[in-house]
Amino acid sequence: MKVSESIVIVSHTMLYGAAHALRDYLLKKRVHTVFFISLPFYEQRIASATSYKKGIIDKEVSVRRASFGVIDYLIDALQVILWIYRRKDKFALFVGINPMNCIIGLFFRKIGKTKKVIFYAIDFTPKRFENSLLNHLYHKLEVYCVIHSDEVWNVSPRIAKGREKFLKLPENKYPQKVVPIGVWNETIKKTPFNKIKRHQLVFLGHLLKKQGVQIVLEAIPFIIQQIPDFKFVILGGGEYQKDLQNLSKELQIEKYVEFKGWVKDREKMNLLLGENAAAVAMYMSEEDNLSNFTYYADPTKIKDYLANGLPVILTDVPYNAGQIQSKKCGIIVSYSKDEVARAVVNLMKDTEKLKNFRLNALEIAKEFEWSNIFDRAFGRL
Repeated sequence: MKVSESIVIVSHTMLYGAAHALRDYLLKKRVHTVFFISLPFYEQRIASATSYKKGIIDKEVSVRRASFGVIDYLIDALQVILWIYRRKDKFALFVGINPMNCIIGLFFRKIGKTKKVIFYAIDFTPKRFENSLLNHLYHKLEVYCVIHSDEVWNVSPRIAKGREKFLKLPENKYPQKVVPIGVWNETIKKTPFNKIKRHQLVFLGHLLKKQGVQIVLEAIPFIIQQIPDFKFVILGGGEYQKDLQNLSKELQIEKYVEFKGWVKDREKMNLLLGENAAAVAMYMSEEDNLSNFTYYADPTKIKDYLANGLPVILTDVPYNAGQIQSKKCGIIVSYSKDEVARAVVNLMKDTEKLKNFRLNALEIAKEFEWSNIFDRAFGRL
């Protein structure tokens, strides 16, 4: 990567993620031109394109539109093609996050608008769509992108293995590398141990049934027998929130649970995370993992937890769960209210253990500094 070059990034985005981190990394490097295209997910219906010149915003444009279901992907593609085609400059590199964005980069490489294309895969799911035809077409697209991109960046080592197993793409035949999810560790203000809320647990993320927040709620009646002033804070929102609120009422634990909603300001979010004693990531497992996004991915929330010094109580679903437990900054439990309750109580009531686990979390987080991750990725490009 040369700072005199131009780079375009195209991604569907909801909250700050790998695409934004790559953009910020390139801006810090003062790359001549960064063209960042953000496409909407779910209920968000605003697509935007921002051009940066030497780290400063040069031009911004956004489009708001209604949603038409799966047709949105085609509309998004046409919008991206229009925005890029209208530009007079050519790009040294196109980074497409997910196959539907990467394929646009391959088209522009074909007509000479970009030199190289990176397919950055932040997830892999054998059964991406319930509709078998859509699922087949999506994976056909993914195979094409893996074969024809100049490089493939996978957030976890399981993605390449999953492609070999389900898509018959040999893991070592194509230029694939692991470029994991990171954190801007050095920008996060660390909360001293004597300032944390010793009996407060936190969850961060999209509220879906598969995230397993419900099993934590079911564990609370057992936790409060040992820790009467226990508090469970939920940062995030989603379609499963109402069910979780109703479950809190049924269990009569409403005073022990606080739904704070989405916190989009990163500094505020880190401050809220840092004041907790520990965090949870109780992903529900699947027997075959055909529809399990988490199994093949590298969950962002876990890196956010560690960077704020939070020990993680988690199920053995993410690829790095074993590493987190072996480094003594997390505890693997089964999807069981009894095990969740036992892990929370043991951690919160043992001051030395909690303190050591928090120090270990901060130490391992240093391995996931975004700048180092992208330095290594571009250094081998």
